[in-house]
Amino acid sequence: MASPPFKTASSPIPGPSSNNSAPASPVLEGRDSPDLPLTMTTSTMLLSLPRDATAALAAAGGFPRDKVVIRFRAVGSSPQLKRDVVKVMSTHKFEAVVAHLRKTLKVQETDSVFLYINSTFAPALDEVVGNLWRCFKDSNEHLNVSYSMTPAFG
Repeated sequence: MASPPFKTASSPIPGPSSNNSAPASPVLEGRDSPDLPLTMTTSTMLLSLPRDATAALAAAGGFPRDKVVIRFRAVGSSPQLKRDVVKVMSTHKFEAVVAHLRKTLKVQETDSVFLYINSTFAPALDEVVGNLWRCFKDSNEHLNVSYSMTPAFG
């Protein structure tokens, strides 16, 4: 019969006359641990993706629509837009939405405009509009963008 892969270091059975020492831990025998860290030559490198993974990544990167609908909502004493619904390319960055709104409102370069998604948070200017739409669209498939001339919502 083969011996188990580990054995317990011998220690006396705790009893009323023995001291309160910690129980023995198992000791591994016959197992050499590999020398770490491994070099890059010993690791496996994936040179190409399988076909199904490539197709999945290509589909995940696209947007279901070429253009998304954005509905602008004025907050506080901000001027109202004549057309509060616009279509924007899914691949554009949010800075294009800000530039469009500034141009439509005829805001000077020194004036501030604050934009919020769903009256909750201000996205970064480099966020992609399609990603914002995918995550925060409403039941009508619109991305609601609130705007204000003064800071609002926190």
